[in-house]
Amino acid sequence: MENSLTGSINLPEGRKAVIIIENLSKQFGNHKVLVNLNLTVFEEENVVILGKSGCGKSVLIKCIIGLIKPQRGHIFVTGTDITSIKYDKMDQMRTKIGFLFQSNAIYDSMTVRENLEFPLRRNRVNISQDQINKLVCEALENVGLLHTIDMMPSELSGGMLKRIALARIIILKPKIILYDEPTSGLDPVTAAEIENLILELKKKYHTTSIIISHDMNCVKKTADRVILLLDGSCYAAGTYADFQNSNDTNIKQFFQ
Repeated sequence: MENSLTGSINLPEGRKAVIIIENLSKQFGNHKVLVNLNLTVFEEENVVILGKSGCGKSVLIKCIIGLIKPQRGHIFVTGTDITSIKYDKMDQMRTKIGFLFQSNAIYDSMTVRENLEFPLRRNRVNISQDQINKLVCEALENVGLLHTIDMMPSELSGGMLKRIALARIIILKPKIILYDEPTSGLDPVTAAEIENLILELKKKYHTTSIIISHDMNCVKKTADRVILLLDGSCYAAGTYADFQNSNDTNIKQFFQ
């Protein structure tokens, strides 16, 4: 049962549920990772999932994107139960969901331009080259990296690669973005730039996001609501301030 903490959560008025997860369970062999997990995420909300390593955070978002199939439960994304649709329908659904992999998943044999063109060519059958060029430049301007358009990934820093990965996501203008450890391995200054970018993208494109993070600075800066995952379920929910002021030992360990 989720422990709701007491602070007020600043969410848009009249908000609608964008993601609804009901009784989600996933195990690998005898190892139970997610156990009857329930979670609702509302439009224009940033939800940060907190939890120890191996608690199922990444498994959860991979279930939402359809990369992992749960044993039980349902995941409704903008009203569609993705646990029961066929591959081609799931492929269409993924155009509405951006996924920032922890490793960025940039194609190292392609230029920045080619990396950004790839999702457009794959998902926009009738798009012209002029439209592609416009969208590529717009996405790179949004992350402050237009000057890298013809560079190779090997020429870019870790922080720049993260921003290019974000540009490749937003080029399709998804309504939902899933972030897997977006500041992992980055220095504090670069991490702060990524955090600011997450907030800027939400403001500009009105995105709904789930953010997996161990970085408490990232949690504090980006979260409208924080969820603690424990024993495969949502153990507690509240604002960052709620968590920071909690006397619950399961929560306090993240602030030591």
